[in-house]
Amino acid sequence: MTFQESAVTSASLLAGIRQARLVGIVRGNDGGAAAKAALAAMAEGFQYVEIALTTPNALAAIREVRAAAPAGCFVGAGTVLSEADVERVTAAGGQFIVTPSLAPSISEAASAGIPVLAGALTPSEAYAAMERGATAIKLFPASIGGPGYLKAVRDPFPDIPFIAVGGVGLDEAAGYWEAGAIAVGLGGPLFGSSASGGDLSEMRSRARAFLDLAAEFAGRAGTTS
Repeated sequence: MTFQESAVTSASLLAGIRQARLVGIVRGNDGGAAAKAALAAMAEGFQYVEIALTTPNALAAIREVRAAAPAGCFVGAGTVLSEADVERVTAAGGQFIVTPSLAPSISEAASAGIPVLAGALTPSEAYAAMERGATAIKLFPASIGGPGYLKAVRDPFPDIPFIAVGGVGLDEAAGYWEAGAIAVGLGGPLFGSSASGGDLSEMRSRARAFLDLAAEFAGRAGTTS
């Protein structure tokens, strides 16, 4: 299989994330462990996982995960800032990019047809990111204002898809979904130390708990729609 055979469009990524409601965020100090953690999360049912470029040997990890990912699972790169980063991630097989802020990578990726989850905190930043071609806005760090802040930001921008990231754990996720987030991004609360060589079995257990929560919420939302 070549990378081009399973290219991801902004529309398909957005539709998939809306349904999954969960995005895994792998950040650690060991690229090999990061790849194992990402693949373990996918094996439990996580469809969308990003590996932060701040992780040593992140590009090799992305390449490894892309080659071994189960059908229907997608690997992206996080902390993508520069135009050169976009080129390296694409060459490694990354299928989407994620930024922590407004960065040159947003326009570069969008112009190349690569889906972008762009980091923003304020309404102005969210608007600017969408104008640059972002697929969705990663509200980061969401914990600063919580679900109430997300709701307030969404009021003037009801059509912008927001993903809440930063300080979102099992007890907080549903609050963000209720406030209108299409998904939540999970780093430490999901992966713990597994991306640095820590216990994968505990991470797998947390993954199942998040997946169960998302399924339960989807069921409740379906009965009230």
